[in-house]
Amino acid sequence: MLDIPAELKYAASHEWMRLEADGTVTVGITHHAQELLGDLVFVELPKVGTTLAKDEQAGVVESVKAASDVYAPIAGEIVAINGELESAPEIANTEPYTGGWFFRLKPANVADLDSMLSAEDYARELGA
Repeated sequence: MLDIPAELKYAASHEWMRLEADGTVTVGITHHAQELLGDLVFVELPKVGTTLAKDEQAGVVESVKAASDVYAPIAGEIVAINGELESAPEIANTEPYTGGWFFRLKPANVADLDSMLSAEDYARELGA
C-alpha cells in the first residue's frame, strides 16, 4: 500500500506540499521518493530569503544509492528550512510527511497549488 496522504498536494518530481494556516507552503519529498533513494546521508537545503521559480532546483539529497535534486514545486520565497535534516538526514526516510519536511516558502501565487497533483493523481502517476 502506498503512503500518499490525501490532504497534501504533489509534484510529478516527487515533492509534496502542505498549505499552512499562515499562508506558507511546507515542502518535502514523498515516501515514494525516499524509498527509491534509500538511506539518506546528506541534505543540502536552500538559503532562507532565496526566491525560486517553479521547478527550480531548491536543494539536493544524497543517499547510499544516489543523489537527486529537490525542486521548488511552485514559485516563492524560502522563509524557513528544516535545519534538523542537515545533521540527521535520515528523518526524511522515517518521517517524510512530518518531521522530514525540507523547507517552507511564501508562494508567489497560492493558486499555483491548484495545478498540483492530488493524492489520487499522484498515485496514478506512480502506476498505482
